Amino acid sequence: MQSALFKRHLIFNCTISSVIRKFKPCYYLEHHHCKLITTSGTNRLSLNHRTFKTMACCGTGCGLDLSKDALKKKLTSMQYQVTQEGDTERPFSGKYCNHFEKGTYVCIVCNQDLFTNEHKFDSKCGWPAFFDVVDSNCVKYKEDTSLVSRNLLLLTMKTDMKRTEVTCSKCSAHLGHVFDDGPKPTKKRYCINSAALDFRKAEDNSETS
Repeated sequence: MQSALFKRHLIFNCTISSVIRKFKPCYYLEHHHCKLITTSGTNRLSLNHRTFKTMACCGTGCGLDLSKDALKKKLTSMQYQVTQEGDTERPFSGKYCNHFEKGTYVCIVCNQDLFTNEHKFDSKCGWPAFFDVVDSNCVKYKEDTSLVSRNLLLLTMKTDMKRTEVTCSKCSAHLGHVFDDGPKPTKKRYCINSAALDFRKAEDNSETS
């Protein structure tokens, strides 16, 4: 945990020291609650610290533990590498590559609905491919230039090396990438890692994930 101690400032003739602590979201965090107390007979303010632990989830109040240790216990090695470290599984190695059963594909980390079998098509690219998502708010997009690293000249010469990363909007898990070479009506191809997905059969869709 990093912290920065700022210089003391004189406010209303009272000396106050401020400490800012940097936290990452979705971890068990130590929240420091401070109460200002005026010392009797002086203009000096002191801090009364009360510390306790609370769980910060994905931001929706779901209570999902997204800490590193918890995810390593929950996920397989490949699932963790793909969703948390942005790795890509080997082509044609995923269990959902040639899978066309009726149902819904959900995020392996938080169970959010992402795609259905109606969106899936055989792209022969080696990974599960979908032409649309269940809802426009279920994923987020980010420019990915990892293929070229810092070689901007290469990126200028080969613009196809700039990709668009797709992540789960609920837990930020890396899912894969989206390309503009899919079928109609969207002409999109969501190239998604099987390791980032779980599957819920159609007859189970009424159940709460």
